Amino acid sequence: MTMALILAVPRRLSEGERLLRGGDWQGWAPTTMLGHRIWGKRLGIIGMGRIGQAVARRARGFGLSIHYHNRNRVDEETEHELEATWWQSLDQMLAHMDFVSIHCPSTPATYHLLSARRLGLLRPQAYVINTSRGHAIDEAALVRLLDAGRIAGAGLDVYENEPLVTPKLLTLDNVVALPHIGSATIEGRRDMGEKVLINIQTFADGHNPPDRVIDPAS
Repeated sequence: MTMALILAVPRRLSEGERLLRGGDWQGWAPTTMLGHRIWGKRLGIIGMGRIGQAVARRARGFGLSIHYHNRNRVDEETEHELEATWWQSLDQMLAHMDFVSIHCPSTPATYHLLSARRLGLLRPQAYVINTSRGHAIDEAALVRLLDAGRIAGAGLDVYENEPLVTPKLLTLDNVVALPHIGSATIEGRRDMGEKVLINIQTFADGHNPPDRVIDPAS
């Protein structure tokens, strides 16, 4: 889903579909619906855990260079495999990226991780992708910057106050907005159900469930 958004936003896929369905397409022209290629661009991943690393592997196949910010630097072998560059400073990374993709967990520390100040560090040609947690971004600030053209675009599958979405966000052509469907596949839901059954059975057998959610503050 993250890669779908990374492809869709700069190539203006949703905007182009709306143009076609609305009956406003006048045929091919050399300057119609110009977007941007992603090959050779820099992808900054916030949160280089299991999902962040999976995104990095896929993104390399599309010619993106991989950069990341994480609380702890990943091991040297993983960095070498992904050809990934670690940025200790999130602020510094944001100022140099073409794409920023969020893959951090939901904790008090990640609330508005991309605050108005940090969003302001992004370059005008940068794109923001969020398939993790809506509250990781200050949505009101993001809308203001997108509307003003200070950020090139955004691909979003999650929102700060779901199911409510900032109305202005849905009027912007430089936004691809999806209804939180990142895990919505038949295969994914089947795997989720099987995982629940395994955890219940493990608990019933007197063992610790393999997927316990532990409060980091405890």
